[in-house]
Amino acid sequence: MTKNQTLRASLTSGKLFTAMAAHNPLAAKLAEEAGFGGIWGSGFELSASYAVPDANILSMGTHLEMMRAIAGTVDVPLIADIDTGFGNAVNVHYVVPLYEAAGASAIVMEDKTFPKDTSLRADGRQELVRIEEFQGKVAAAVAARKDRSFTVIARVEALIAGLGHEEAWARGLAYEEAGADAVLIHSKQPTPDEILAFIDGWKGRVPLVLVPTAYPQLTEADIAALGKVGIVIYGNHAIRAAAGAMRQVFARIRADGGIRDVDRTLPAVKDIIRLQGDEHMRRVEASFLK
Repeated sequence: MTKNQTLRASLTSGKLFTAMAAHNPLAAKLAEEAGFGGIWGSGFELSASYAVPDANILSMGTHLEMMRAIAGTVDVPLIADIDTGFGNAVNVHYVVPLYEAAGASAIVMEDKTFPKDTSLRADGRQELVRIEEFQGKVAAAVAARKDRSFTVIARVEALIAGLGHEEAWARGLAYEEAGADAVLIHSKQPTPDEILAFIDGWKGRVPLVLVPTAYPQLTEADIAALGKVGIVIYGNHAIRAAAGAMRQVFARIRADGGIRDVDRTLPAVKDIIRLQGDEHMRRVEASFLK
């Protein structure tokens, strides 16, 4: 079974699929080792790793090449975050085959204007395109894929924009009609009430996707019990974990005036070398170096 088929089979099985964010291949490998079903190729995380806002500052090429590197490192499906699709429906039609060829098993595209603003930014610009315009982008993505198992996920930002449930439901159903295989519904409320109300009123046939960053109270068991959610994405926990750990270690080195005490709290260098693929390199050396 291919990675594309693995993700599609999970969506049709009714079993909850889990995806952890990654901003580079090392983070993706660690997520795979931890047992996540797939990788979220996060635009937010990649932007943060470059220390720039998640507002279409980085080029599509930068994101695409990182997705290629991640997909080539792990054996689980990669869900690529392509923001607003890097333009209109014509752009989307050209972009999707590039991500598919790079090894992504799915794309998530959101219905904001370009350039976007990150969803959880306080007082951010949360402007949406017309429903009909985004239907065209979804249809363009579906028509452009080479493998029918490649998954197209439409992201509804109506709740983020404060437009309410009726607008969110209307958009989700319209995007399903345009061919989306799943609908991601996003919320920035600190409790799950807004999301739970959306799920309760969802009349669509395709599964929903959740990103519970703002409402971490919902467990995977809670989400699975809802019966309408196919994927849960942990959208930014790799970069937050990395930033927190580096900040703590760097501060301790400065406070201690050296690395004597902090060193034993860190992964051994040999563990990092293992993660770099040392075992495979040794096999190659044994086979080909004469």
